[in-house]
Amino acid sequence: MKVHILDDWFDTLKTLPSYAKLAGHDVTVWTDHVEDHDVLAERLAGAEALVLFRERTAIPGALLDRLPRLELISQRSVYPHVDVPGCTRNGVLLCSNMHGGAPSMAAAELTFALILASARQIPQQMASLRAGQWQLAPGQTLHGRRLGLYGYGRIAKQVAGYARAFGMEVVWWASEEGRARAVADGERVAESRAAFFAESDFVSVHVRLKPATKGIITAADLAAMKPTASFINTSRAGLVEPGALVAAVTAGRPGRVAVDVFETEPLTDRADPLINHPNVIATPHIGYVTEDELDLQFSDIYDQINAYAAGDPIHMINPEVWESR
Repeated sequence: MKVHILDDWFDTLKTLPSYAKLAGHDVTVWTDHVEDHDVLAERLAGAEALVLFRERTAIPGALLDRLPRLELISQRSVYPHVDVPGCTRNGVLLCSNMHGGAPSMAAAELTFALILASARQIPQQMASLRAGQWQLAPGQTLHGRRLGLYGYGRIAKQVAGYARAFGMEVVWWASEEGRARAVADGERVAESRAAFFAESDFVSVHVRLKPATKGIITAADLAAMKPTASFINTSRAGLVEPGALVAAVTAGRPGRVAVDVFETEPLTDRADPLINHPNVIATPHIGYVTEDELDLQFSDIYDQINAYAAGDPIHMINPEVWESR
């Protein structure tokens, strides 16, 4: 098949063991990021299979209408960036491995790295040293402090394990169903949503972004946090009420923020108020961007392409497309 891969910014995929699974296919890898639909339509005119690099490029129906040769979109995890009805209308099969039960170790590790960095002010202390000013004010020891995890899912559970290894107290908040599962597993759930935010020294959010969860973390939630607390977000920026995070950290509740996700991505505005705030640690959505994690994810994606080429597709999101052929 003629396979096109979008957004491999550092041309990494060819260096990973999983890439060998595409042997026998005609593969084109695009290493830049393009949002112009005219350019994308021209680039992908000959594509039969399209590989998406997570949510880096949105695939609307209007673009799909201009790709008559496209048969398959292959990706991994959730797909809010893909117009599924548009795929179905154009006879394009969407396949995505939802990897049930397997957390992203890379994302969990980065989450805890941001917790540590925020507690000890690592980037700020480095900047102070380079400026010839020696130490800043003392940081925080994690042992004995409370980590509030919002969302009772796979990544949050992995983070909880790291936190306990550091001697932290773990408290949960989630949907009603999530809280019930946490209680059933013997976990400690906060007495109330208000208590969860007010009493945690660190709050880390681990919820999938969908219409029901958009803006689920409100300005009032953030304002209830301690001035000594940190808010961590490695999930999605859209989970937080628009503009609330900058306003909250500027007001000093919470006193520190560490984020890996942004309302606009890629974020290239050097004047963005969030990334320039002195009490914010920001990384450019690298939670899943490790060689190990990418090899795992794209191995699944290539399996989907090969299964489709063999006439036995897997992980179908809109199976009616295949059934109608």
